[in-house]
Amino acid sequence: MERRKRTAKKAAFYFLVVSLLILALIPILWSVLLSFKTNNEIVNSPLSLPETLLFDNYQRAVETIDFPQMYGNTLILVATATFFSVAVTFMGSFAIARLEYRRRGLSDWLYLYLLIGVAIPVYVLLFPIYRIDSLLGILGTRLGLILPYIAVNISFNTLIFTGFLRGFPGELEEAAIIDGCNLFELCTRVVIPVMKPTFVTVVIFNAVYIFNEYPFASTFIQDSRMNTVSLMTSMFRGQYSMDYSGIIAASLMIMIPELIFYVLLQKNIIKGMTEGAVKG
Repeated sequence: MERRKRTAKKAAFYFLVVSLLILALIPILWSVLLSFKTNNEIVNSPLSLPETLLFDNYQRAVETIDFPQMYGNTLILVATATFFSVAVTFMGSFAIARLEYRRRGLSDWLYLYLLIGVAIPVYVLLFPIYRIDSLLGILGTRLGLILPYIAVNISFNTLIFTGFLRGFPGELEEAAIIDGCNLFELCTRVVIPVMKPTFVTVVIFNAVYIFNEYPFASTFIQDSRMNTVSLMTSMFRGQYSMDYSGIIAASLMIMIPELIFYVLLQKNIIKGMTEGAVKG
């Protein structure tokens, strides 16, 4: 009886996993089918199979979008904003988790203040940031995008870093200080090497968010030469028409590298989340 119960539980578990996997794959598979249809087929019979497998949509996407330029612009934003966001947030999280304050509980209040940003919708920030960029004279520049990206990622990064640091064994730091390490050496030689999975997780989430971010990019980018990957849909939108098949084909071409990137690093993501966010 016990063996049958275990077998039934295992079968139910695998059935649930397979069902969730199928549900997750349906939108991707449907998008692949739509990418081979014409606009008329997409509008009139979106759930049917394509009459013929045409690669014209992919060819049109390559001819319409300057992929090297868009990827170049996007990677500059991703690399710069992610680096400064991770560096600034790690220093802030280390201060919250390790420094002693005169007022009791001040670190908890600072931690809570930084986490409030998770609950603020990005669309609420568009107008204030637009005004700030305009006053600083950086509206329409890369700096006008990089600074908001850094600020938006602070809340999530603080959650992960602080959660890990609060569970980090203080004995290792005390031993390093006794051996003569200063604060910089303590962080770079002791803390950061142990936190590699957490850093990888934060970098991946920040990079993917900035890579796919649309509201800030569509609002603050005013020169088409600075367009990012997330703005490629505007290339297929006319004043009175929409090239649905071109949008879907281009979206799949952009999505495939992201999926490969995520699959290759999924172990680091899971390890970093379990070691960081669960603690504290």
